[in-house]
Amino acid sequence: MKEIFKEYLFEKHILVCEEGTEEKHPFEALFSLANLFNIRITEGEALVRSDMIAFASKQLGEDVPAPFYRGFPESVRKLSRDQLIFDQMLHYFVTYGIGDFSEAGHSLFEEQMERTAFNEKAKIRDFRIVTEEEAAKLLAEATDQLLAGTRPVSESQFDMIREYILTYDHKVQTVASKDTATLLLLETRSLQFAEFLNLSDVIRFVDVLNFKEYQNENLSQLNLRNQDRKLITALIHKLFSLGRCNLKACFEKKKAWNGLLHHLHFKAKNVAEQEFLDAMRGRDNQSVYSSFERAMAEGEVVAAMELLKKEKGSGAVLRNLNYILSRCKDLEDFGYVVRNVDSDNIIVLLQLLLAYSNYERNQAARTFRFTKYNKLRIHQETEEEMRRRKSHITVGQAGMLAKELRNILQRHLAGRLGKVYIDPDMQRYALPLQETASQGGFGVLTRGTRIPIGETKKLRAFTYWEKVNDIDLSCFAIDTKGRRREFSWRTMAEAQSEAVTYSGDETSGFHGGSEYFDINLERFRQIYPDFRYMVFCDNVFSGSNFDECFCKAGYMLRDVKDSGFIYEPKTVQSAFLVNCASTFAYLFGLDLTTNTFIWLNMARDSRARVAGDTDMRFLTDYFHVTDVMNVYEFFRMMATELVTDPAGAEVVVTDKIIDVPEGAEVIREYDFEKMIALMNK
Repeated sequence: MKEIFKEYLFEKHILVCEEGTEEKHPFEALFSLANLFNIRITEGEALVRSDMIAFASKQLGEDVPAPFYRGFPESVRKLSRDQLIFDQMLHYFVTYGIGDFSEAGHSLFEEQMERTAFNEKAKIRDFRIVTEEEAAKLLAEATDQLLAGTRPVSESQFDMIREYILTYDHKVQTVASKDTATLLLLETRSLQFAEFLNLSDVIRFVDVLNFKEYQNENLSQLNLRNQDRKLITALIHKLFSLGRCNLKACFEKKKAWNGLLHHLHFKAKNVAEQEFLDAMRGRDNQSVYSSFERAMAEGEVVAAMELLKKEKGSGAVLRNLNYILSRCKDLEDFGYVVRNVDSDNIIVLLQLLLAYSNYERNQAARTFRFTKYNKLRIHQETEEEMRRRKSHITVGQAGMLAKELRNILQRHLAGRLGKVYIDPDMQRYALPLQETASQGGFGVLTRGTRIPIGETKKLRAFTYWEKVNDIDLSCFAIDTKGRRREFSWRTMAEAQSEAVTYSGDETSGFHGGSEYFDINLERFRQIYPDFRYMVFCDNVFSGSNFDECFCKAGYMLRDVKDSGFIYEPKTVQSAFLVNCASTFAYLFGLDLTTNTFIWLNMARDSRARVAGDTDMRFLTDYFHVTDVMNVYEFFRMMATELVTDPAGAEVVVTDKIIDVPEGAEVIREYDFEKMIALMNK
C-alpha cells in the first residue's frame, strides 16, 4: 500500500498489515512498539509486523538531529550571556561567513552531560491493525466523506483523495466543494469532474491553474501553454453540453472572461455558446450582484436581500449579512432580515455564529482573513478604513443575531442522530469548519482545539529539518491588548531561564538541524505576569519555501524535571510535516491562564524570513472558538436523546478508549471526515 495511505491512517491511530508479509517474532514487534513509542495494539495483534516499528519511527521522529546545545535544557542555563552570544556568533561565521555546512554546529562552552535513562510517565497510544483490504474500505469512506464537504479540504487531505481516486479507480459520486472539484480536474486532467462545476467556475479553474503551473496570480496577464488552452476550451464545451451554464453568474467575472476568451481564441460550436460569447463581449452587465447593489444603493434593503436569496441562495445572504444589516433603515427592516436568515448551510451558519459571538472583541481595527491557494492571507484595517467603515452593526444587534443563528442551527440539526453519548471532554475540541491552510500529520487537531497541560508538565516545542540551511522556531508572548514580547534567536541570549529555554539557533541544515523551546507555564506566569498567551511560529530564514525542503514540527509534554534524551518519541503529542508553499507558518499557542495548549496550524501567504516582522493579534480570536461552539455542543444539538452511559448509545463521541455496544458508531476527536459529512448532510 502506498505510503500516503498508511500515513493518513496512522493519523487515525491505524496501522496497516500489507499483503504478502509474515512476522516470525510478533511478541518482539509488539514489545518494541510499546517500548519505543508507547503504542498499544487494541485490535489486530495477530497482524503485527516488524516493519511497523520503522514506519512508526518515521511518523513520530525517533531519529532526529541533535540541537546546537546537546545538553538542553540544563546545559543552556549554565552558560553566561556572553558565552551564549559568542557560541552563536562563531557558528554564524562558520556557516554564513565561510559557507561551511559540512558539519552540524555545536557549542564550544557547553559541558559534557550524561543523560539519565528515560523514566517519565507518558500517555499510552491505542492503535489497531487492519488488513490492506480493510484499509482500502476505510480510505474509500474517508474519501467520500471529505468530498461531501462544501468547504475546501486541506492539502494533505486533498493529496490522499487524489491518490485514492487514481490508485483504486474510485467512482466519485459527488464533489460538493468547487475548490476541490477544480483541483481534481487540474491534477487529473479528467473532464469527468466537470459535472461538479458550472461555467462560472472556469475562471476559478484558470486562476488556480495559472498559479500552480505558472506561479502567476495575475489573470490579466495570461500566457498559457497550448495544452492548457486546449484543456480550458474542452472544459467550456463540456459544461455547455452538460447544461451547466448560468450566464448571470458569468457576468460577475465579465472582464476576466473577456481576457480569457480572447487568449483562447474561443470559437462557439452552437447557438448557446455564441449567445454566451456575445453576452461577455457586450456592454451590459446582468450579474445578480449588480442588481443587488443597485437595490442596496436605492435603500431597498429587503428587496435586495430577497433578490440575492432567490438568485444565489441563502448562503449568499449569510455571507453578505453584515453589509445588509448595516444598511437597514429602521427596526422593521432589521427584524425582517434577521427573521429570514434561515439556511440549511450548516457550515456558513456555524462560521457566522462564531463571528457574531466574538463581535464585541473585534470592535477595534479589524483583521480580515481569507485563504487562497491553501495559504492564509491577512489584511489589517487601517485608520482611514476604520473612519470610512460602513458595514457596522452594534454589539447588541450582533448578540441578537448570534442568538437567532444558534436557534436556526438547533432547528436544522435536531433529530439527525439517535441516542448519543458524548464525553464531557469533547468540549475542548473545535469543529473542522475551514482547515485549508492546515498542515497534516500525527496528532494534528482542528484549529482552536484546547488541550490541558498537567501542572507537573512543561511544553517542549520542536522543529527539525534537512535540505535547507536554516529554519527558525520562535515564540511570542501576547497580552490582552495585543502587545507582545519576542523569544527567538534574536533575543534569547538575554532571556534564558527556567520559564523559557531555547536550544540555540542551528544553521547546519544540510545534514539536518533542529531547534527546541521549553516552556514551564507556572514559572513563565511568575516572571512575565502581564502576558496571557504564547504563539509559536516556524519560518525559513534561508528564503526557500517549506515545500522545497523537509521540515517537521510539533510538541512534547515533558516532566518539569525531564529525563532521557531531548527528543523522546513517547512524549510526542504531535509531529506534522510543514510543507506549505511559503516561508512562514503558525504552529500552535498556549493560554497561560488556563494551562492549555491551543491548535493554530496555519500556513501564511508570506515571504517573511523573520517571525517578529509579522502581525499576530488576530490569532487570539482562535483561542475562543470552543467557548462558542465545540464538538460536544454540535453533537448535543443532533442527539434525539443524550445518554449518560455509552452502553445505551447508538453514537459514542469520545477521545478515550471505552467499551461500546456492538454496532454503535464511535466518533473520535480526529475523525474530521465524519464531522464534515454530518455538517454537510
